[in-house]
Amino acid sequence: MVKSNNMETKDTNSAYLPLENVDSEHCALIVDKGLANVEGISLHKVELNNNRALIAGNDIIDLIPKAVKAIRNLGYNVTTVKKNYPVLNMTCASCASSSQNILFMQKGIVSASVNYANGSAAIEYIPTITDAKKLKAALQSVGYDLMIDESEEAKDSLDEIRKNSFKSLKLRTIGAIAISLPLVAIAMIPSLMSMPYANYIMWALATPVVFWFGKQFFIGAYKQTLHRSANMDTLVALSTGVAYIFSVFNTLFPEYWHHKGLHAHVYFETSSVVIAFILLGKLLEEKAKGNTSSALKKLIGLQPKSVIVIHESGHQVEIPIASIKIGDTILVKPGEKIAVDGIVSAGSSFVDESTISGEPIPVEKIKGEKVFAGTINQKGSFQFKAEKVGSDTLLSQIIKTVQDAQGSKAPVQKSVDTIAGIFVPVVIGLALLSLVIWLVFGGDNGFTRGLLSMVTVLVIACPCALGLATPTAIMVGVGKGADQGILIKDAESLESAKNISAVVLDKTGTITEGKPTVEDLKWFVPETKEITNTLYSIEKSSEHPLADAIVKHLGKDPEFLESVTVENITGRGIKGQFKNKTYFIGNEKLLAENNISITDPAKAWIHEKLEKSNTVVIFSDETEVLAAIAISDKIKQNSPEAIQELQNMGIDIYMLTGDNEQTAIAVAKALGIHHYKAHVLPAEKSGFIKQLQQEGKVVAMIGDGINDSSALAQADVGIAMGKGSDIAMNVAKMTIISSDLLKIPKAISLSKDTVLTIRQNLFWAFIYNVIGIPIAAGIMYPINGFLLNPMIAGAAMALSSVSVVSNSLLLKLKKV
Repeated sequence: MVKSNNMETKDTNSAYLPLENVDSEHCALIVDKGLANVEGISLHKVELNNNRALIAGNDIIDLIPKAVKAIRNLGYNVTTVKKNYPVLNMTCASCASSSQNILFMQKGIVSASVNYANGSAAIEYIPTITDAKKLKAALQSVGYDLMIDESEEAKDSLDEIRKNSFKSLKLRTIGAIAISLPLVAIAMIPSLMSMPYANYIMWALATPVVFWFGKQFFIGAYKQTLHRSANMDTLVALSTGVAYIFSVFNTLFPEYWHHKGLHAHVYFETSSVVIAFILLGKLLEEKAKGNTSSALKKLIGLQPKSVIVIHESGHQVEIPIASIKIGDTILVKPGEKIAVDGIVSAGSSFVDESTISGEPIPVEKIKGEKVFAGTINQKGSFQFKAEKVGSDTLLSQIIKTVQDAQGSKAPVQKSVDTIAGIFVPVVIGLALLSLVIWLVFGGDNGFTRGLLSMVTVLVIACPCALGLATPTAIMVGVGKGADQGILIKDAESLESAKNISAVVLDKTGTITEGKPTVEDLKWFVPETKEITNTLYSIEKSSEHPLADAIVKHLGKDPEFLESVTVENITGRGIKGQFKNKTYFIGNEKLLAENNISITDPAKAWIHEKLEKSNTVVIFSDETEVLAAIAISDKIKQNSPEAIQELQNMGIDIYMLTGDNEQTAIAVAKALGIHHYKAHVLPAEKSGFIKQLQQEGKVVAMIGDGINDSSALAQADVGIAMGKGSDIAMNVAKMTIISSDLLKIPKAISLSKDTVLTIRQNLFWAFIYNVIGIPIAAGIMYPINGFLLNPMIAGAAMALSSVSVVSNSLLLKLKKV
């Protein structure tokens, strides 16, 4: 079909996409052409006045994500809502796959990812096409549920729901085990089995276990069947249901088998014990899964419920944390948790910031110092003004980052999800195949043994172990990172960090303290008040850290000249204008480009300071050097040890700096760095990383400034220092909250440990099913007469997922 902007949409599915940043006819034309290239779109039209694009095609549900991606690739955007919602009533990995598929079938969904391990769905949708209520209804139709209320009450309600669910599971497990014990005794002890009405007693005992304690499996299987889907509930319902119905038939009509010369065996204990074991496995699994998110619970628990606010009148009032407003003055007493981010306005104390930075030493807080939510005041008492409240606090951002990372999926999980999606149908097929083979080759007892083998295959197969293998390890790894002050943005970053072969370090603020101080100021012309005021005013108008150091050094005596104008020259310095005269403050390149010569005495002084690894800033007018300032920035105490550790791991270290060659050489020599580059402009950093990547290296970039953001984005793993700019932290894949370089080797070790755990989990999950299913089908019977009991299969199935989660929890014990 030829695409046309004038076609009617009567015979096709259509949707309107709300557009962002499409501000002109030219932009609209670019978007329209982009939509024309999306395969499957039969009609497209951009309505500039309505800020929307119309698209139509036969499979609109599939076309919407493709169209959104195409528009974003052009540099424009589509208005969407991105949120994480708790998903209720999932019992296995196939449930996560099933619920994810249901979400993708809804019109307006851009992306959806359901994580079984933490019971959440990360959903992006177009709010003009669908909403959370519609998505909730879609999941409810299959037996799942979506918790869409985000209020504090709802969060408490979710915790209550999960607690009640666990309590109910515990009671059902105890009930099932209690009834199953006498059932097994009757089935296994000959004297009890031969008593009158033994089969009817077992029938009576098995019925409540199967249809009351195990009713969730049958309800879940029924709802899955209605939607032509299958999950673990299907396997449990089929296996226990078949064993139960077969036993009922043999109890009511034993003569059917007697006529064939066979004994009418019953397997009520099998159906009952399988349910009991699976419930027990679920109980242990839920308990273990709860422990994988303990780091997140610990972070959430750092928020106090209420605070004392001091009004202007001096009156103190206790209010809930949700009522705090920016500008409120809050009183913090000894031992109390700090509720929001702010600046100390009165008093002083030492604050334990280990909860967010991982650093154990308390930090002194005096007037003007920043304090952060979730940190703990020590012995003193102080007041502070609230600057960031609610979701804007550092603690809230950390919690959100950890939640998002724990809910994200590692690249390997995509393959696992595909297997989990087809796992149950394949197992049902294998179970039926085992029954057929036994019928054909099993002789007189072929049907009974085939039926038992079919039940055993259905029972032993475990999609849960597969589904839990990756996300539980990721949850523990991300949580462990947060405990250490290492914020990991997503699972992919955690997985790829183990492959890092080159680390690129920005010098200022990363290797050094980032707190430059003036060591010396030398005038090469007679100092006058006007020249000093000019230097002070130009630097005062700049935002560069070196300018701040010079302003502090000059003190309060100089006068700020309002008529001074300044222009920043990237990678060079500052150009200032005053009284129709031009001044330059910067490096030697800036002076050379403006044909300003440096006298021999100035050159000698500059060379002497550069040899001491100082940064030298030169102040000149249009013709001559007026002064030079030597500035030092101390190397962080832990930088040498951190670089040594990285080199011991076989990682190449590269240092980039905009500073001069001599300073770069001095710092590199002091730290044992063999690769360095001076006079690097911000725009050149990402090009340098790209060059390393082309050489086959997996590159981590570590920086803290706005000028590092493009390099952080280019790197395979961008790592921002937490005391740096917000932009750097937003772009980076990891953030070191304390800005301590020693955390970098720890992050890489954590990545290696996590990936090793994932591999161990996946190996166990696959090998368990690969070995367990054939044994359950009876592959050993022709060799040694061994036929696996379905009850043992149930126990094995229950323990398989528990073992995977337990192995993930061992990550907590590993030292990084």
